[in-house]
Amino acid sequence: MKISLKTKTLLAALTITLGLASCSKNDIDNTPIYISGVSLVHASPTTEKLDVYIDNTRASIDDFAFGTKMDYLRAYSGDRTITVTKKGSAAKLTTDLIKLEPELGYSVFVVDKFETIDILTLKDDLTKPAAGKAKIRFVNLSPDGGPLNLAINGVATDLVDNKAFKEFSTFQTIDAAEKVTFNIKNKATTLVEATLADVKIEDGKTYTIYAKGLKANTDDTKFGAAIFTHK
Repeated sequence: MKISLKTKTLLAALTITLGLASCSKNDIDNTPIYISGVSLVHASPTTEKLDVYIDNTRASIDDFAFGTKMDYLRAYSGDRTITVTKKGSAAKLTTDLIKLEPELGYSVFVVDKFETIDILTLKDDLTKPAAGKAKIRFVNLSPDGGPLNLAINGVATDLVDNKAFKEFSTFQTIDAAEKVTFNIKNKATTLVEATLADVKIEDGKTYTIYAKGLKANTDDTKFGAAIFTHK
């Protein structure tokens, strides 16, 4: 099901220039302009700040650092080239050609270690869940984290099972609640390795949880978990 990008939940407050969509009443060409939503997430465990381009337009904020998530930007649908550079540099670290379908949302993750940096683009299911429910997806973005499970504390069966690096689940439906604790578990040992405690899960919202960082690190890029709302 397609979701209109005219809704407030998908439109970014940020407007940027050529390469991202804009609509003007003064346009002479009546050819329909199709747009998609693109959310950017810096999940590469590095202290380097990055620039992300959609085609030739810088789409990322000035201080796009590890752990930063940007809400949906409007981008022209069709084939778009995503390019990642070190902040302020013209040298390309990695590029990827992605196909954006009209009126759909996408999460573009910058992933892996700086020396092997990569792009992972996921299509987002933004259909609204049933009343009293929310939707959640798990993505393993820890390069040395090994296969991981996602569990809700106190629930016997894990919500997501056995996701290796750069693997992801479908969106799972869960109950909305004032406080939910999520555990990221080592698949092999079943030990809890990261926790998101007392997260408010709101009725009708869509979320992504991702494992991030490196187990080998002890600074801000160390292994952990993050959650964001799709908006």
